[in-house]
Amino acid sequence: MKQVTTLFLKLAVIFIGIPVLALCIFLVPKIGNFAGELYPDIAYMKSLVLIDMYAAAIPFYFALYQAFKLLSYIDKNQAFSELSVKALKNIKYCAITISTMYLLGMPLYYFMGKRVDPPSFIPIGLVIIFASIVIAVFAAVLQRLLQEAINIKSENDLTI
Repeated sequence: MKQVTTLFLKLAVIFIGIPVLALCIFLVPKIGNFAGELYPDIAYMKSLVLIDMYAAAIPFYFALYQAFKLLSYIDKNQAFSELSVKALKNIKYCAITISTMYLLGMPLYYFMGKRVDPPSFIPIGLVIIFASIVIAVFAAVLQRLLQEAINIKSENDLTI
């Protein structure tokens, strides 16, 4: 049963990565071109938007890789190990990095939203920031709980 559950979650991780990859390939260049067209007098506007979005995609995929590794540790009965704690810590840092990247890019999205009706870039950026913060907090809580469980387990192993 555990193998089936983790296999399902591994497939979910893969299927989460595929649409984001499609967005990076097809939609992000269009958004960059759109930003360049909105502000032709600011030559680097397109580059800034592209750098911000692609730079946020790197920690996203690293976090997916860490989630995949965490599921592999669960398959190998190493869920209560320092490797799992490290994977959760990496996921937390990736989520913080993603929210920071989009927070730094919000002025760009604000300028784009000023010229577009309705200003859809601002709410999308805020949703991404909020979701990343929620994931970071959740990963931090899981990391702390797992570390405490490992400490209790090691104390029990030493007692026996």
